[in-house]
Amino acid sequence: MHHKRLPKHIGFIPDGNRRWAQARELPKEAGYEHGIGPGLALFEACSRLGIEEVSVYGFTQDNTRRPSAQARQFRAACVAFAQEIARRGAALAVIGDASSSQFPAELAAFTQRQGEGIKVNFLVNYGWQWDLQGLRDEGALRSADVSRIDLVVRWGGGRRLSGFLPVQSVYADIHVVDEWWPDYRDEHLEQALAWWSRQDRTFGG
Repeated sequence: MHHKRLPKHIGFIPDGNRRWAQARELPKEAGYEHGIGPGLALFEACSRLGIEEVSVYGFTQDNTRRPSAQARQFRAACVAFAQEIARRGAALAVIGDASSSQFPAELAAFTQRQGEGIKVNFLVNYGWQWDLQGLRDEGALRSADVSRIDLVVRWGGGRRLSGFLPVQSVYADIHVVDEWWPDYRDEHLEQALAWWSRQDRTFGG
């Protein structure tokens, strides 16, 4: 599909992995592995369209309170996804509290952006309060390298940001996909872009 107008920066909240697994009588933690393939498909779709920048929720500091089996699996899924998109040429930055034991050591090198392709901001062990604390402690958001977001797409039917880059999302339009994240199809992105192109973005003016 050809779009006359595309957002420069899209944020993605891939929700519903656990519900997807439960619906198939699998352990909740089994859903995370099934979210890797959809993430790679979405990355390739954005690359083909020429989207300049994407931000993707991996896991939050709040998520680390889940049972240890789930935490291990979502950390492993995040590592697998990040390493593969880096291999495919993403300009990847992993944004989150790397001083915590919850942050995967395998991703430490990506706390400084690596690569030259589509700009990908991957939120791993991210917390909005941790991000804003940088204003007081360091004089800048800890996500200062992330630009303003035009469109947020959330899977799983939730109608909330759940702490997703609150400063950059201040004027973002939010499109909700009712299907769970592991059931991602490229049509979801196409529908979100078509919806966004119809919005009247006045930025309060």
